[in-house]
Amino acid sequence: MEDSNNTQKRANPQGSALPGGIITGLLSAVMVVLDVMLVRSALLPMKFLAPVMILLLVLVALLGVLTHRTGRTGRFAAGTVVSILMAIIMIYGIIALSMLTNTLNSITTVSTEVTHVGVYVLTDDEADTLNDLETDTFGILSELDRTSTDGAIQQLNEDLDTEIATEEYDSLVQLVDALYSQECRAILLNSAYLDVIAEIEGYEDIEDRIREVTGLEVEEVVEEPVTQEPEETGSALTAETGSAFTLYISGIDSRNGLKAKSRSDVNILATVNTETHQVLLVSTPRDYYVPLSISNGVKDKLTHAGIYGVSVSMDTLAMLYDVDVDYYFRVSFEGFEDIVDALGGVSVYSEYTFTSSHNGQTFVEGYNYVNGEQALAFARERYAFATGDRQRGKNQMALIQAIIKKALSPDILVKYASILSAVEDNFETSLSYDLIAALVSDQLSTGAEWEVITYSVDGSNGSAVPYSMSTTAYVMIPDEETVATAKELMQAVLNGEVISQP
Repeated sequence: MEDSNNTQKRANPQGSALPGGIITGLLSAVMVVLDVMLVRSALLPMKFLAPVMILLLVLVALLGVLTHRTGRTGRFAAGTVVSILMAIIMIYGIIALSMLTNTLNSITTVSTEVTHVGVYVLTDDEADTLNDLETDTFGILSELDRTSTDGAIQQLNEDLDTEIATEEYDSLVQLVDALYSQECRAILLNSAYLDVIAEIEGYEDIEDRIREVTGLEVEEVVEEPVTQEPEETGSALTAETGSAFTLYISGIDSRNGLKAKSRSDVNILATVNTETHQVLLVSTPRDYYVPLSISNGVKDKLTHAGIYGVSVSMDTLAMLYDVDVDYYFRVSFEGFEDIVDALGGVSVYSEYTFTSSHNGQTFVEGYNYVNGEQALAFARERYAFATGDRQRGKNQMALIQAIIKKALSPDILVKYASILSAVEDNFETSLSYDLIAALVSDQLSTGAEWEVITYSVDGSNGSAVPYSMSTTAYVMIPDEETVATAKELMQAVLNGEVISQP
């Protein structure tokens, strides 16, 4: 028996090659998956992608040599341990890359908006369900937001298997008064109008006097703005954007979710030039009195444009500044809070010392390190300032600057999971995945430092009857000189000129 064993050892002195072959094969498979994902993600520039793929291939080959035979115990053991570590690192990379691409796909594939239309009755009405209102007349608006109203009527007819009776009213006040006087038992109303009605004197308590029996979700496709064709430049980044583009940043405080149409309390245009690496942020006050793109020249508060959809806000600002608004980026106020917390807080600059009326937080003149809750209070405050919404817009741009600075720092690498979760739940954009990937790749390739320039248009206090309201309300009359300055700054950035802080 001993002679037989010695004969086997002499016949195969280096041991078996099978375990090493299995290890190398599995390692190669993981490497191929990672390489394919890196290529498809388009996030890594070629000058980094090629060396990474070559390095992975060389390492797998070396580990294949080390684990080739089990007979060389020490080398095989060392090769096996290193192979396991490398596999873990590559699998971690696959998971992280998958999370990143899935998040980017989720926030860039949104193409619809939802209008929440409520069926409202008086608070003490006994109606509990739609069936209780089947034979009653529903009050509706005759012209305002008629697309959403008609969609809701269609849903009601289908749900009740009948054709409901309706009575048209010309204004929000007339519609609500009809409900208050019980001229009609129920009304159909875009819930975003509740905040508008609450601004009218005598109707501040509307949400205490009425209640929603049921809500109807009317879904519409977001219309893309018509923009000029960009110049072809040959790169993945600039072929789509012409090296510069304008992005509408909208901040909403919607009770019905991010996709719901809602008044926009943050209205910032970001003009981005990827060659000069400058970003111009222009803030427009929410009460700016301007014609909406759907109002046939009738003026309204800018914030009301969001009631009719993000594309109306974009087109209205495009009309105001005579510029193509190419994309939108929409975030809920909770999104501001979550992203700041995910980043581990940010350092934001305040021009004044003030105390927030939202949470009692005091901010000092200069830099303040804030968490998510504090950042939201900083961005929402307007009553503490003599200039009100003008200063709030400046503070919102300061917060965006702080977030950009922190997002471009190496600190985010260890927080990517929480950041991705915050982004996925609270943000949506019409920027394509390909464009975002090209921007990331370009930034990794150049490592350029971005300069953020801010500007706020101004105006004077006034009163008028806005398009979306039927009574006189506070508005801000645009200061045409500041609007003209904003136009010039935008065009300069789009043309590739380097501008300085006004």
